[in-house]
Amino acid sequence: MTAGVLLAGCDTDQVSLATNAKANQPVPPKLLAAMAEKDMDLQSPILVRLFKQEAELEVWKQTRSGQFALLKTYPICRWSGDLGPKVREGDRQAPEGFYSINPSQMNPQSAYYLSFNTGYPNAFDKALGRTGSQLMVHGDCSSRGCYAMTDEQIAEIYSLGRESFFGGQKAFQLQAYPFKMTPVNMAKHRNNPNMPFWKMIKEGYDHFEVTRQEPKVDFCEKKYVFDATKPPDAKRDPVFDASAKCPAYVIPEDIVAAVRGKQAKDEADYARLIAKGTPVARMNTGIDGGMHKIFAAKIPEGSTGLSEGAEGNTLQMLAMAKAPGTIPSHVNPPKPNLDSAASAPAPQEEPVVAVSAPAANTRVATAQPAEKPQGGFFSNLGRKMGMGSSDTTAATPPPQATASVAPATTTPTPTTAASRLKAAVTRFVPGHDKSKDSAKEAPKAAVAAKPAEPAKPDTRLAQTRAALKPSVSDGAGEATQIMGAAPVVQSNSFDSRFGAMK
Repeated sequence: MTAGVLLAGCDTDQVSLATNAKANQPVPPKLLAAMAEKDMDLQSPILVRLFKQEAELEVWKQTRSGQFALLKTYPICRWSGDLGPKVREGDRQAPEGFYSINPSQMNPQSAYYLSFNTGYPNAFDKALGRTGSQLMVHGDCSSRGCYAMTDEQIAEIYSLGRESFFGGQKAFQLQAYPFKMTPVNMAKHRNNPNMPFWKMIKEGYDHFEVTRQEPKVDFCEKKYVFDATKPPDAKRDPVFDASAKCPAYVIPEDIVAAVRGKQAKDEADYARLIAKGTPVARMNTGIDGGMHKIFAAKIPEGSTGLSEGAEGNTLQMLAMAKAPGTIPSHVNPPKPNLDSAASAPAPQEEPVVAVSAPAANTRVATAQPAEKPQGGFFSNLGRKMGMGSSDTTAATPPPQATASVAPATTTPTPTTAASRLKAAVTRFVPGHDKSKDSAKEAPKAAVAAKPAEPAKPDTRLAQTRAALKPSVSDGAGEATQIMGAAPVVQSNSFDSRFGAMK
């Protein structure tokens, strides 16, 4: 039974308008003021448009002139699926296309606060064998194939629909699109396999754009037909069947001319965008729907998913803005784009490790102390074992330095081939007096860094561990590593080996 409910999507009983408190909340005063400003009556007809990519729901209302004007835009809290129409039951797709909402589809007793049924599948969807049920616009910010708003938002939208029915509107039109059907969006998605369907519903989008009237929608030959009327010589209106051949019909000339003009301009803009090299939008698989950025900014690790995200610090800035309604604690934001994460710059520790080897060579060239050239007991023991100084790995060339007098804050100077050759020769030439070389190098060491107190033998390991921290985090910090050390193992290995010293 549970699986059946999940497959059904946003499962609620279809109940007509009722007299409960949620369903009869008054239209807010701000909306009433906006209606008065835009010359609208409270009970005039409405029309709703939905856009997945922009994650927006628009409510249009008829003015006293007879045309529709935009009353308010609501950010969508959550929609599920991908860009493209719903095809089958359980695919989590929010529908796209043109649907009609009558009073029986309004549900005042919804499990998601308030809701109305989109009417999917329509005759076109059924002609293609598409399946699905209970696809809603509702509250609760949770979606399994629906368009989910906050409870406060759906209360406003529901009240607007209710008043339009009270005013005599038999049904209001719901237009659902993948994105705003602009030339730039069409260019970005030109390779999407849903493009033939999107071009077909763009015809209805264009009809509304040029007329600001609700387009009349019919279906025949498994396609949409907009604003069809009977031919001049016909005695009755054409009868349409979504699966049958189209009857004889005509579209009013004034609408045809206006739509052709808009489409010619759109096609010219589209061609310029293609010629200019507008990139194709990447197909995002494995991402479940989208969320408006105003809601994503309010949720820890929130993501806009397939909706348009925020640039730069916009999400952080939006986090300070007031959310349009209450976001429930159980909200499930869209999954992050794993493809984008894979193509992102490498983590910071990788470039830091990459430059650690040159830094070690630099220390070898400047590790000549001014006194005690033979070093202490541990230094001599390390050289006898072929280990150089006490924290040098076996792969590091044996340096001349000892750890007993390493300066605490030295600034390494670049190594040269000559200095490395000299170090190798002086180590193995019999009878060579190293103290003379030490005396020559002492002034250079004094200029490069301030002398520090001699390090105590029992603190040598602690100094070594601390020196590795900058290379792991950000590659900066004080140069407290023992001179001559050149760790070539993984940056965290040495620290973990001596973790007991923490």
